[in-house]
Amino acid sequence: MEATAKKTILRIELWHGLMLSALLVMLGQTGWVDPKALVLGGVFMGINFFLLSYGVAWLLAPLAGKGRIRAGVGLLVLKIVLFLGLLAGLFFRFDLDAISFALGFSTLIFAIFVEVLRTTNARGLE
Repeated sequence: MEATAKKTILRIELWHGLMLSALLVMLGQTGWVDPKALVLGGVFMGINFFLLSYGVAWLLAPLAGKGRIRAGVGLLVLKIVLFLGLLAGLFFRFDLDAISFALGFSTLIFAIFVEVLRTTNARGLE
Protein backbone atom coordinates (compact mmCIF):
# COMPACT_ATOMS: atom_id res chain seq x y z
CA MET A 1 0.00 0.00 0.00
CA GLU A 2 1.34 3.40 -0.86
CA ALA A 3 2.16 5.89 1.87
CA THR A 4 -0.56 8.34 0.80
CA ALA A 5 -3.28 5.71 1.20
CA LYS A 6 -1.96 4.73 4.64
CA LYS A 7 -1.98 8.35 5.77
CA THR A 8 -5.52 8.84 4.47
CA ILE A 9 -6.77 5.75 6.29
CA LEU A 10 -5.12 6.84 9.52
CA ARG A 11 -6.56 10.38 9.17
CA ILE A 12 -10.03 8.92 8.63
CA GLU A 13 -9.61 6.79 11.75
CA LEU A 14 -8.46 9.88 13.66
CA TRP A 15 -11.48 11.91 12.50
CA HIS A 16 -13.67 8.95 13.43
CA GLY A 17 -12.24 8.80 16.94
CA LEU A 18 -12.58 12.57 17.40
CA MET A 19 -16.20 12.59 16.22
CA LEU A 20 -17.08 9.61 18.37
CA SER A 21 -15.50 11.28 21.40
CA ALA A 22 -17.32 14.54 20.68
CA LEU A 23 -20.66 12.74 20.40
CA LEU A 24 -19.98 10.89 23.62
CA VAL A 25 -19.18 14.11 25.46
CA MET A 26 -22.12 16.03 24.00
CA LEU A 27 -24.83 13.38 24.12
CA GLY A 28 -23.59 10.89 26.71
CA GLN A 29 -24.76 12.88 29.70
CA THR A 30 -28.14 13.86 28.23
CA GLY A 31 -29.68 10.42 28.34
CA TRP A 32 -30.68 10.66 24.67
CA VAL A 33 -28.17 7.98 23.72
CA ASP A 34 -26.72 4.98 25.48
CA PRO A 35 -22.98 5.73 25.82
CA LYS A 36 -22.05 2.04 25.82
CA ALA A 37 -23.91 1.36 22.57
CA LEU A 38 -22.57 4.56 20.98
CA VAL A 39 -18.95 3.63 21.70
CA LEU A 40 -19.50 0.00 20.77
CA GLY A 41 -20.96 1.00 17.39
CA GLY A 42 -18.06 3.34 16.70
CA VAL A 43 -15.42 0.83 17.75
CA PHE A 44 -17.12 -1.92 15.75
CA MET A 45 -17.11 0.20 12.59
CA GLY A 46 -13.58 1.50 13.18
CA ILE A 47 -12.17 -2.02 13.48
CA ASN A 48 -14.16 -3.17 10.46
CA PHE A 49 -12.89 -0.26 8.34
CA PHE A 50 -9.32 -0.75 9.50
CA LEU A 51 -9.35 -4.47 8.73
CA LEU A 52 -11.04 -3.93 5.39
CA SER A 53 -8.72 -1.16 4.22
CA TYR A 54 -5.49 -2.77 5.33
CA GLY A 55 -6.74 -6.25 4.54
CA VAL A 56 -7.43 -5.37 0.94
CA ALA A 57 -4.01 -3.82 0.48
CA TRP A 58 -2.09 -6.42 2.47
CA LEU A 59 -3.89 -9.52 1.29
CA LEU A 60 -5.36 -8.95 -2.12
CA ALA A 61 -2.46 -7.11 -3.74
CA PRO A 62 0.07 -9.93 -3.23
CA LEU A 63 -2.50 -12.59 -4.05
CA ALA A 64 -3.58 -10.84 -7.24
CA GLY A 65 0.00 -10.87 -8.46
CA LYS A 66 0.11 -14.61 -8.04
CA GLY A 67 -3.24 -15.20 -9.68
CA ARG A 68 -4.99 -16.22 -6.46
CA ILE A 69 -7.71 -13.59 -6.35
CA ARG A 70 -10.34 -16.15 -5.31
CA ALA A 71 -8.54 -16.89 -2.05
CA GLY A 72 -8.36 -13.19 -1.20
CA VAL A 73 -12.01 -12.61 -2.04
CA GLY A 74 -12.92 -15.70 -0.02
CA LEU A 75 -11.07 -14.34 3.02
CA LEU A 76 -12.84 -10.98 2.69
CA VAL A 77 -16.20 -12.74 2.46
CA LEU A 78 -15.26 -14.71 5.58
CA LYS A 79 -14.45 -11.42 7.36
CA ILE A 80 -17.84 -10.01 6.37
CA VAL A 81 -19.66 -13.12 7.57
CA LEU A 82 -17.75 -13.08 10.88
CA PHE A 83 -18.51 -9.39 11.44
CA LEU A 84 -22.19 -9.87 10.60
CA GLY A 85 -22.30 -12.80 13.01
CA LEU A 86 -20.62 -10.69 15.69
CA LEU A 87 -23.08 -7.87 15.01
CA ALA A 88 -26.05 -10.23 15.32
CA GLY A 89 -24.57 -11.68 18.50
CA LEU A 90 -24.16 -8.22 19.99
CA PHE A 91 -27.81 -7.37 19.44
CA PHE A 92 -29.26 -10.71 20.52
CA ARG A 93 -27.07 -11.33 23.57
CA PHE A 94 -26.77 -7.80 24.95
CA ASP A 95 -29.40 -5.15 25.46
CA LEU A 96 -28.04 -2.49 23.12
CA ASP A 97 -29.86 0.64 22.01
CA ALA A 98 -29.97 0.29 18.21
CA ILE A 99 -30.19 4.06 17.57
CA SER A 100 -27.13 4.77 19.73
CA PHE A 101 -25.22 1.92 18.09
CA ALA A 102 -26.17 3.20 14.62
CA LEU A 103 -25.09 6.72 15.57
CA GLY A 104 -21.68 5.45 16.66
CA PHE A 105 -21.54 3.20 13.59
CA SER A 106 -22.27 6.10 11.22
CA THR A 107 -19.57 8.41 12.56
CA LEU A 108 -17.15 6.68 10.19
CA ILE A 109 -19.21 7.83 7.20
CA PHE A 110 -18.99 11.42 8.44
CA ALA A 111 -15.26 11.00 9.08
CA ILE A 112 -14.75 9.88 5.48
CA PHE A 113 -16.81 12.84 4.29
CA VAL A 114 -14.75 15.29 6.38
CA GLU A 115 -11.49 13.82 5.08
CA VAL A 116 -12.72 14.12 1.48
CA LEU A 117 -13.68 17.75 2.07
CA ARG A 118 -10.31 18.42 3.72
CA THR A 119 -8.30 16.91 0.85
CA THR A 120 -10.48 18.60 -1.77
CA ASN A 121 -9.97 22.00 -0.14
CA ALA A 122 -6.24 21.37 0.22
CA ARG A 123 -5.95 20.52 -3.49
CA GLY A 124 -8.02 23.55 -4.44
CA LEU A 125 -5.58 25.84 -2.63
CA GLU A 126 -2.57 24.52 -4.55
